[in-house]
Amino acid sequence: MVALRDRGARFAPTRVGSLAWRAIALIALSLGIMVLDSRHDGAGLLRRSLAQVVAPLHRIVEAPFALRDAISSSLTTRDALRLQVTTLEAQNRENALTLQRLHAIELENERLQRLLDASPREAIRTLTARVLQVDLDSARQRVLIDRGSVDQVTSAQPVIDAYGVYGQTTRINASTTEVILLSDANHAIPVQIERNGLRTIAAGTGDPNRLALPYLPRNADVQVGDKLVTSGLGGTFPADIPVATVTEVRRDPSQPLVQVRAAPNAKLDRDREVMLVWYKPQVISTPAEATPHPAKGKSP
Repeated sequence: MVALRDRGARFAPTRVGSLAWRAIALIALSLGIMVLDSRHDGAGLLRRSLAQVVAPLHRIVEAPFALRDAISSSLTTRDALRLQVTTLEAQNRENALTLQRLHAIELENERLQRLLDASPREAIRTLTARVLQVDLDSARQRVLIDRGSVDQVTSAQPVIDAYGVYGQTTRINASTTEVILLSDANHAIPVQIERNGLRTIAAGTGDPNRLALPYLPRNADVQVGDKLVTSGLGGTFPADIPVATVTEVRRDPSQPLVQVRAAPNAKLDRDREVMLVWYKPQVISTPAEATPHPAKGKSP
């Protein structure tokens, strides 16, 4: 009994009393801090002090996560920038192609506008045509255009460009036509010198940059720089369409004819578009034959 009483004496009254007093003290301290904080913000300084102490620990703990987010953001930004650069490069190439197409269209519009401006006033109809094929050598100066019988193209029809006479139609198909150029060795056109009205023939030489005037006498009034225009004779071209400019005049005393060379106004070896022209047919009146009258004093 003595032993049991001694073992039980090590527990409660003293130990339980100590724990109870500690709990009471902590509760009282807590209540005091709460009352003090609610009335005088007494715990604010303590919280701020603790926050300053704990803040570096927060930064240290958050540092790996912040580094991970920064690396992830950097990689995402780099991929986005790479994709953006690729997109911009593709767009730049597309814009460059579009700009080239627009520039080509602008040049074509300028050429067509020059053609329209060069349309003769006497024309009753005009039609632009695109040059499809070129055959230029010393024996043959021809081109193929994209107009034909379906466009009412006729044989020996005048063809001009923005600067003057280009040639005449020859072989006509349904949708294409062959044009013999002004410079073809088998082509000749009646012209006159604009300065003095002197009429002659301009013949092709097989060179797209040179015509010849082979039928002028040695004393003909022709000079370098003279402008040649159509004379209106022959019934194909009306008068006063620009043809060429005289570039060379040679007079040999031993020859009865003067050697004259001229440069065509039309860009025979460079044109991409030409114009077909329809003119109102010219009616040439011829004198009526005289009617014989019976002689006086004689019966018919």
